[in-house]
Amino acid sequence: MSFPISEATPVRFRAALPARTDVVVIGGGVMGIMTAWFLRERGLSVVVCEKGRIAGEQSGRNWGWVRQQGRDPAELPIMVESLSIWKQLAAEMGDGLGFRQTGVLYLAKTAKDIEGYEAWIEHARAQQLDTRLLTASEAMAMLKGAVAPWKGGLFTASDARAEPWVAVPALAAVAEQKGVAIREACAVRGLDLAAGRVAGVVTEAGRIACDHVVVAAGAWSRLLLAQHGIRIPQLSVLASVAATEPMPEIFPGQAADSDFAFRRRSDGGYSIAPRVRHDFFIGPDAFASFGAYLPVLKQDFWSTKFRPAAPPGFPDAWTTPRRWSLEAETPFERQRILNPAPNMRMISQVQDSFAAAFPALGRPRLAAAWAGMIDTMPDVVPVIDHAPIAGLTLATGMSGHGFGIGPGMGRVVADLVLGRPTGHDLSRFRLGRFRDGQSRGPGPGI
Repeated sequence: MSFPISEATPVRFRAALPARTDVVVIGGGVMGIMTAWFLRERGLSVVVCEKGRIAGEQSGRNWGWVRQQGRDPAELPIMVESLSIWKQLAAEMGDGLGFRQTGVLYLAKTAKDIEGYEAWIEHARAQQLDTRLLTASEAMAMLKGAVAPWKGGLFTASDARAEPWVAVPALAAVAEQKGVAIREACAVRGLDLAAGRVAGVVTEAGRIACDHVVVAAGAWSRLLLAQHGIRIPQLSVLASVAATEPMPEIFPGQAADSDFAFRRRSDGGYSIAPRVRHDFFIGPDAFASFGAYLPVLKQDFWSTKFRPAAPPGFPDAWTTPRRWSLEAETPFERQRILNPAPNMRMISQVQDSFAAAFPALGRPRLAAAWAGMIDTMPDVVPVIDHAPIAGLTLATGMSGHGFGIGPGMGRVVADLVLGRPTGHDLSRFRLGRFRDGQSRGPGPGI
């Protein structure tokens, strides 16, 4: 499969749409696929509708990290479960996921970084992780040819990596074998409601009656939900990534400091990216949510490059309609896949930082560069909750953490839909936290 997945990628999943199903999942990213996977395992009939291609947006454009390290404490128990599921999936599916437990290494450039690691490791100990603090010499010894003046590190050997644009379609193929009906190039235009509850969905290919709907639509969730009077303060930031040409191995897993991050790839190259820097397009939703995001901006204003307007057709573009008829073409059909141009200036700075840290390798040569739109929330954790409309469940705002936690969170969402105990405290992820003043800023994740 070529990368990035785009509208030119052939449609692979063409399931016929039934007149009725138990659950419709909106969105074919890792959250949507794994939620459908576990719903089907629990005996329900499930349809996944994806307006573009499976993993065409952020689920196929992320770094490919499957990490426990640095998670928000509320996410961490679910991530521990998710890693266990990843291991089981890899055992059953072989090398098709690109899954390897090669560890995650954070590198400290300042004493403040070390303090953050020391604070977070208490959460790791509570979950019995194999995370450990490293001295400067221990951290340097893990990286071949490194000369950067790091002061120490944090390392979790059990953390892993996988190849996103390969893994998610592979998981979708197995879900389909299990009986999940998956339809690409099929936008859900809106919900069909009766007596205040879900009665079905209206897709561009027709209506599907159902009792439950899961919105796992990533960067498009806010736009879709607002059509039905549900407001969430979700925005999206542009994250740029590049793939190097094959090069000697300096570390088998993934590592990051405050300037750059890298992951060893199955093809012998590295995926490299800015550690925390993003681009942000200013649109109507951004203005409406300014107050909610102000605490985040105060913490780290300079990591975001503000741009005046999103490209036409993007969810928060000034020209994107906020209301539409379910009988005509919608914004979801006009923009099948978000495929923003990467910020090559940021990528160039990452190449410089990489070369400075590993001078023997020189400046890495790029094989490809791309970008994706990360759906995020003001407190940098998702919304995993029932909506005010009966039969509607939300699984969105993964804030760049979705790929690794997707299998575990999919299991949680499946049981949430069914009204079963999820086994985890989901209070941090409530939809109502933004209305009742219980939302707090980003947690002590690092």
